[in-house]
Amino acid sequence: MTITAGIDVGTGAVKGVIFDVDGDNVKWIARETQRVRQRDPLELAGEVFDTCLQQAGLKRDDIAYVATTGEGETVPFHTGHFYSMTTHARGAIYLEPKARAALDVGALHGRAMQIDERGKVLSYRMTSQCASGSGQFLENIARYLGIAQEEIGELSKQADDPEKVSGICAVLAETDVINMVSRGITASNILKGIHLSMAGRLARLLKTTGPGGEIALVTGGLALDSGLVEALKEETVAQKINLQVRTHPDAIYAGAIGASLWGAFRYEKLAHLGQLPKAS
Repeated sequence: MTITAGIDVGTGAVKGVIFDVDGDNVKWIARETQRVRQRDPLELAGEVFDTCLQQAGLKRDDIAYVATTGEGETVPFHTGHFYSMTTHARGAIYLEPKARAALDVGALHGRAMQIDERGKVLSYRMTSQCASGSGQFLENIARYLGIAQEEIGELSKQADDPEKVSGICAVLAETDVINMVSRGITASNILKGIHLSMAGRLARLLKTTGPGGEIALVTGGLALDSGLVEALKEETVAQKINLQVRTHPDAIYAGAIGASLWGAFRYEKLAHLGQLPKAS
């Protein structure tokens, strides 16, 4: 039995999980997520970790391996760090074993990955840094429209005449939105148009990674945005991409899940070599 923790330090939120791994028996025993909201992400990582420990009834010394991902490489109590692409891929397979593609949509970028049954990344593509296909862009637009983030998905699904933004650059896209508001375009149609524009770019990323006839799981901060997921389903059909786009109630934890499970794998390898680390 190996108890490991995964801490995913993102731009918008910090996610933490604890797993009990015994061979093929994997038990998820704690989870916590907190929005960054101008707080120190490293301090927040400690709070998230401590909350997970409280849920599990454990102390820090009980954790065999604390694995970080995302921007968590400098978390002071971590044992090891994993690149976020590999953790999201592994987390996607845990949540949806039949997935052969993962689409990580976070605060700053979107990333499509072709993966195998073990969660190994076979190929990937990312949006450019200035593209308007990110969670931060969508959050900024919602704030401008006076809409709570948790309302975005349902409002988008109520659209009857969506209008896509034309700008690839986030600054130009925001200008498009300002013009739409001045023309009396409804918030629902603006949001659906943004979702379709984002989904079009993300779907093209999926198409170029190669998988077909399989399941693509949406992970990351926008995985629970039902409007974006619906737009992705529409765009994969429009672009004739033979993929089933799905999400999962726990998809925002994919990076932390993958970190914890890869941590357990690394711990067992080090144990076999007699080189076990200790988390502080």
